[in-house]
Amino acid sequence: MQRRQFVLQAGRAAALAAAPAFVLPARAQDAPGVSAKALSIGCSAAMSGPLLGFGTDIQLGAGAAFAQANARGGVHGRTLQLQMVDDAYDPERTLANVKQIIGQGSALALLSCVGTPNNTAIVPLVEEAGIPYVAPITGASSLRKSTRNVFHVRASYTDEVQRLIQRLAGMGLKGIGVVYLDNGYGREMLEDATRALAALNMKPAVQVAVATDGKNLPQVLQAVAAARPSAVLLATAGTVSVGLVRGIKKESPGVLMAGLSVTLPSASVGQLGEDGSGLALSMIVPDPNRAKLQLVRDYQSAMRAQVKSEFSQGSLEAYVNARVLIEGLDRAGKDVTQPKLRAALAGIRNLDLGGFVVDYSGQAPYVGSRFIDLGVLGSTGRFIA
Repeated sequence: MQRRQFVLQAGRAAALAAAPAFVLPARAQDAPGVSAKALSIGCSAAMSGPLLGFGTDIQLGAGAAFAQANARGGVHGRTLQLQMVDDAYDPERTLANVKQIIGQGSALALLSCVGTPNNTAIVPLVEEAGIPYVAPITGASSLRKSTRNVFHVRASYTDEVQRLIQRLAGMGLKGIGVVYLDNGYGREMLEDATRALAALNMKPAVQVAVATDGKNLPQVLQAVAAARPSAVLLATAGTVSVGLVRGIKKESPGVLMAGLSVTLPSASVGQLGEDGSGLALSMIVPDPNRAKLQLVRDYQSAMRAQVKSEFSQGSLEAYVNARVLIEGLDRAGKDVTQPKLRAALAGIRNLDLGGFVVDYSGQAPYVGSRFIDLGVLGSTGRFIA
């Protein structure tokens, strides 16, 4: 049902962008993706392929935030619409999608496109076009340069990796291996992990690349078993991580595993069941199942309003990202344009979303949050620590 709603919304947004049947006020026409009654936001994400779960999380979390805002009258009287297009985690498709969104003038801004190689492909285009882009789903430090149109929300992967390795080393574990995805994201994480280990006078006990489709998984598991590490850092993402966790548990019992916030999409956490018990993961938003913070209570309320009772890190992150964009739109005013939205986002200081603070400090690179926590999964797929 949710997917059909988004497809319908996307269709309506495209129709509004293309329709010449009526004339909008000049100021509304000046801004791409803006009509008299709606604001259209673009997103290219994996809605199929190995990172399917990330696209689903964005549909759920950002969709819940948009619906929550729309129920209150929208932003300055305009409803928010999310225009999602599938790229199957293929950087070339991501680039083609974003080129089309920009070329057609169908979106005022971009929100949460997924993947390090995918964002690497589109950031130059974003900068050239001047379209505001909020919360890429990547923490790659290589993308946190002096870009004037990109507003990161999540903490960096570098910070996540350092925190995980420090925790593992602090437990007295000496032989820490690294399994990394065989693409730009994974190779950058390997560099981060190697630097973090070197700072502790350590080297990876094993380092091995796994294909994004998992075709070399047996060889990877064999290499890990042969090295006999005491712990393994999973610098991976998507469905391949499920096979890794299960395989390491079976073939290298007793080896501790730790992963980044993107290692397992929400759906994959549920798939693991008992096999996921004991897996440590970094968290770049609070625990979505513990309603101690106002942010989490607001998120859970928004999800329940969409008849969704399963909460996850991924959909909470997407909810937070959408809330940041909504704040920028509100500050940009009724006669919103892309330059006005960019300036409004850059002006965000100490924005407290209810126990989660976003601050862009007024200068590029814009990184809103450095929140990192660590959690350990139980057999139900929820964090127990």
